[in-house]
Amino acid sequence: MASEAEVAIQRCRLQVLIACLTMALRNSCPQSGRGAGLDTLEKATAESGGAQSVDRALMLLSLIGRHCDSGASLASIVEGSGLNRPTARRLVLALMRSRLVEQDPVTRRYFLGEEAYVLGVLASHRFGFLDCALESLAVLSRKSGDTSFACVRRGDHSVCLHREEGAFPIRTHALLPGHRHPLGVGAGAMAMLAALDDGEIGRVLAANGAVLAERYLAYTPEAIEADVAFARRRGFALNPGRVLQNSWAIGMAARYPDGRIAGALSIAAIDSRMGEARQGELAHELALEVAKVEARLERRFRPVTASGRHASETARAGETARAIERSGAIERAGAVETAGAEAPRQTVFLGGIGS
Repeated sequence: MASEAEVAIQRCRLQVLIACLTMALRNSCPQSGRGAGLDTLEKATAESGGAQSVDRALMLLSLIGRHCDSGASLASIVEGSGLNRPTARRLVLALMRSRLVEQDPVTRRYFLGEEAYVLGVLASHRFGFLDCALESLAVLSRKSGDTSFACVRRGDHSVCLHREEGAFPIRTHALLPGHRHPLGVGAGAMAMLAALDDGEIGRVLAANGAVLAERYLAYTPEAIEADVAFARRRGFALNPGRVLQNSWAIGMAARYPDGRIAGALSIAAIDSRMGEARQGELAHELALEVAKVEARLERRFRPVTASGRHASETARAGETARAIERSGAIERAGAVETAGAEAPRQTVFLGGIGS
C-alpha cells in the first residue's frame, strides 16, 4: 500500500497536470452566473473558435480534479462549468475514452483516470515543489507539533497540495489538500501574494474582487493592503483566524532558482498556540525550511551554475545564507515592533482559512 507521502506526491502530480493543461485557457470572463467559481486559467469562452471543445474538455478535467477524493457528479460538473447537460456529458465521455477520466461503476461519480496520473508524473519533473517540500513539512510538524501545509499559486488562486499532521491532539481542519481559495486568503496564500510586485497584486485583486466581496467579507482592499505591508515588513504572513476564529497560521513563500514563486509553506494551530512569542519561533523554523526547499529546487532545476560550480555546492552555501538572512530579518522586525509596542499599533494581521 502506498505511504501517505507517496499519495501526497501523486495528488500533487495530478494537480500539476491540470495546471499545465489549463494554462492555455487564460481568458477573461465576467465573475457572475454559472461557472463563476472557475479560475481565470480555467474559463472557456466562445471566442476560442475551433479549439472551443478542447478548452471546454480541459475545463471539465480541472473541475473533476478538484474532487479527487470523493469524485464529481455530472450535476456538479454541469453547475460548475455552466455547460448544458448533454454537452458536459459528451465531453466527459471523450475524456473517458482518452483515459483522462474514469467513472465509478457504483456511485457513477467521475475521477481523474490513469492517463492523467501518467501525464502528471511526467509533468512533475518540470515543477516538483511538493517533492522538494515534503521533508520540510515533516520537520515542521515534528518540531512544532502542529499541522503544516504546502500550497502553490494557480492563476489568481492558491491550491493546497498537502497537509502534514503534528502530534498535538487538537488540530485545525480548515484547509485540506485540493482546497482552492483566492490568492491572499490564508497565510500561505498571502505570503505568495505579498511576494508579487505591486502591479501584479493589483491585477490579482481586481480579478478576485467579486468573489472576495461575496465570500470573504473581511478581505477589503484596505485590509489586504495592510496585510501585504505586514508580510513584507516581518518576512512572514500571519493569519489570526480571520475566517475561522480559532484557526491561526503563519506562512512563507519559496522561490524557484529564477526568482519565480514556487509555492509556500505554512503552519496552522489553534489560537492558544499562536501567541506573539511563538509566532516568532515558528517563523524562524519556517525560514530554515524554506531555505532548504529552495536549495532542493536549486539542485533540481539548475544542475550547473553560470560560474561553473555544481548546483549542489552553490545550493548548500545559498541555503545557509538564506536561512540566516531570513531569520535575522524576522528577529529585527520583531524587535522593532516590540520596541514600539507602547505606541498605537496599526498592524493588520493577515487572515485566511488555516494556512
